[in-house]
Amino acid sequence: MSEHVTTPPALPAPAHFTAPYAPLADALAIAEFGVQSGVTSPAQRGVLLETSSSSLALTTFDFDTAVTVTVPVETATTGTVLLDHGQLKKTLAAMVAGETKATAARTAVTLTGDLLTTEHLALPLPALDLALFVHPPAAAPTIAVVEAQQLLTQIQRVLPAAGTDDTLPALTGVRMALGSQTLTLSATDRYRFAVATVPLTDSTPLEDTLSALIPASTLTRLTKRLKDYNGPVALGISDGTADSAPAPSPATGAPRVALTAATSPRVTLTMGTTTVTIRQLEGAQIPHGALFPKTADTSLTIDRATALRALKKCHAMIKAMGSTHSPVTLIWDETGTLSLAPRVGTDEEQARTKGMALPSTTISGDTPRSREVSLNPPFFKDALDAFHGDTVTLHLRDEAPDKPLKPVLLTAGPDVAGEDYRHLLMPIRIR
Repeated sequence: MSEHVTTPPALPAPAHFTAPYAPLADALAIAEFGVQSGVTSPAQRGVLLETSSSSLALTTFDFDTAVTVTVPVETATTGTVLLDHGQLKKTLAAMVAGETKATAARTAVTLTGDLLTTEHLALPLPALDLALFVHPPAAAPTIAVVEAQQLLTQIQRVLPAAGTDDTLPALTGVRMALGSQTLTLSATDRYRFAVATVPLTDSTPLEDTLSALIPASTLTRLTKRLKDYNGPVALGISDGTADSAPAPSPATGAPRVALTAATSPRVTLTMGTTTVTIRQLEGAQIPHGALFPKTADTSLTIDRATALRALKKCHAMIKAMGSTHSPVTLIWDETGTLSLAPRVGTDEEQARTKGMALPSTTISGDTPRSREVSLNPPFFKDALDAFHGDTVTLHLRDEAPDKPLKPVLLTAGPDVAGEDYRHLLMPIRIR
């Protein structure tokens, strides 16, 4: 009886390239976005280096976020190696220790398999098992393009409104909704709701709005990359049902025969030579369309800088009085004069407390008289900080006794629909 012999698949050739230190260090810093400390698999804490004849691709994947950065190289041959990301980053920095910044930036670094070499040093690094590395699924196809700095601004405006309670995961995300002309970003923790829009510079025609819920914590880290990038950002959203093929090698374009993560709903952002694919959160965000008012009984403008200064004073006074969780209160007296006061002490003490005047201009409706609206101080500050102009418009609706409080809407201009940003704040009931 003849014996059946199974031949194991051939291992890929080891990666080989030479490139200056600076772009390699920058690429590793970006790739770190896909390496999280909570991942227990040593292979997933690694960075996959794949080379072709003219480029190097670095890939990281922690099961939630996949990052690929492509770097042009001086010389290279096709190959692959998996190295510990943190070890490679520290070793690469040690290779140029003692050099000036300019000299370090242009120092030629060569990697041949696991051997890292410069003019002065050579050191083997422990290679990780390629067979254990789980490759990310393919990036979602591009369907729209926005400008990076516009996207960054609007992400930063909505992020503070996202929840932090992991038991309510749908509230810890930012919803991205692609329409025919705009990308809408929204976040809520149930006590406030922020909505921002970004104009599309290019897009694929869509029959319906396409949306995704992305972890706010991931977008917070992504903003660090966007700060240093000026240019277009290509967006792709996939529901994970129609594209099951694994991602090909970004260096050679060849298909991979390896462990590949199951496809799932995801969003891909491509910024120049960097591609970031983020797994979507499960669940759905509270629809904001019905929550934002279509009309207001009163709209008035306040000076933003004065409001922030008054808020800082009031919040400091609340802390000084030991009332950490007390609100601040917008108070209109019987003449319609507006002030902001801390909410501290007993009712008798509160009656003797004077707030800081806030000059205001009523632009529609009747000026409130003998009315109070209490707000969470940090939430109010986040809302004011999200605007960039000298003034902010407050839109109020009339209150009815023994009825739920109606939220306060903040916009940059007189229209309740806002220009490119709206912020809804839920008042605090004082009993």
